[in-house]
Amino acid sequence: PISYKHFSASSSFTPFRRLQTLARRASRKKRRDIMGWAARFLTAVSFLAAGVLFAPDALFGGAPGRPAAGVAAARLAHVLCFATAWGAALWVTFIGGIVMFKHLPRHQFGSLQGKMFPAYFMLISVCSAISVAAFAYLNPWKTASTIERYQLGFLLAALGFDLSNLLVFTPMTIEVSPLRTH
Repeated sequence: PISYKHFSASSSFTPFRRLQTLARRASRKKRRDIMGWAARFLTAVSFLAAGVLFAPDALFGGAPGRPAAGVAAARLAHVLCFATAWGAALWVTFIGGIVMFKHLPRHQFGSLQGKMFPAYFMLISVCSAISVAAFAYLNPWKTASTIERYQLGFLLAALGFDLSNLLVFTPMTIEVSPLRTH
């Protein structure tokens, strides 16, 4: 056993303070576990609600000539992929990038961006491609209204820009970046 008689009562390493610290750590871990479970549950419920909201014909029947499951899956894929690409773009541009720029040394920031941007552009390119395919399935060109044709055109333009960033500009930037160190 450890003897504590050489520590004073005001010492920061008394058994009581040690127990308090351990209790706080256990409480934080338990809160993290509960928060993780709650976040996963809320995500699952949100996806279910979005599916029911944007694809009600999965429950109530589909359009004539198209299976209900195909239309429901296309709607859900379009909404989820579009929202994922949009959210990732907003996060990387306005939150993650600014925080990293302000708080990381220049060399670390550049190295991190060189690793993060290819994955980021791959994610938004795949999401944009799925969104375009789903939108084109739901709104065939011959029967689409003028507004739907404009929407498809803008989605195709976004996909083109995403692919150009992924396949052209990101490799060029990563190649030139080490040469630019001062």
